[in-house]
Amino acid sequence: MTGRELRRFPDHTFGQAFTTIKCECSSYLPWLENRFKRAGGQVQQRKVDNLQELSNSYDIIVNCSGLGSKLLVGDTQVYPVRGQVLKVEAPWLQHFIRDGDGKTYIFPGIHSVTVGGTRQEGDWRLEADEGDTKSILERCGRLEPSISKAKVLSEWVGLRPSRRNPRVERELVQLQGRQVPVVHNYGHGGWGVTLAWGTALDAMRLVRQCLSEKPARAKL
Repeated sequence: MTGRELRRFPDHTFGQAFTTIKCECSSYLPWLENRFKRAGGQVQQRKVDNLQELSNSYDIIVNCSGLGSKLLVGDTQVYPVRGQVLKVEAPWLQHFIRDGDGKTYIFPGIHSVTVGGTRQEGDWRLEADEGDTKSILERCGRLEPSISKAKVLSEWVGLRPSRRNPRVERELVQLQGRQVPVVHNYGHGGWGVTLAWGTALDAMRLVRQCLSEKPARAKL
């Protein structure tokens, strides 16, 4: 950033300006699901407490259960990182701003502006925290004073399924007396959208390896 641009941020001595892509998951995820269905995929919604429940239904299991893997496959290395954001009405904001530590940001979207945030490791709370809301508005207000005029539309809390290293690997699991290949693909933390296509390709490669080693007509 030029010296003139940096004058907008008196608490900072260095900055970068660039053009990039912003993904709105409220639209992106339904699009991905529709793409999956058009390719012949089927979606079933049910609760699975143990892989044993799937033993008679599938020849290969792909585990993308995120935080659920803590109980589903007994992974003690997966943990939540709590994030809280606000949706505000500020149509005059056209450019994103992100502080250096990544915890304070302003992201204009299609219908509203997202301001955040928090990164609280090991925190399972799903309720909005009043103290976090106040902190977010204060921090974002220092980056962009006009935020103080914005109307808060909603508060949102999510848990990032984190792990020291994302788990993308396969293993053979004994299910009801037979060995079933399980391909794991989870633990992406706050970088799920960024890493999704790459790790999906890795997971698909592992699935193909499993299929090549099984008899014909294997059911996925």
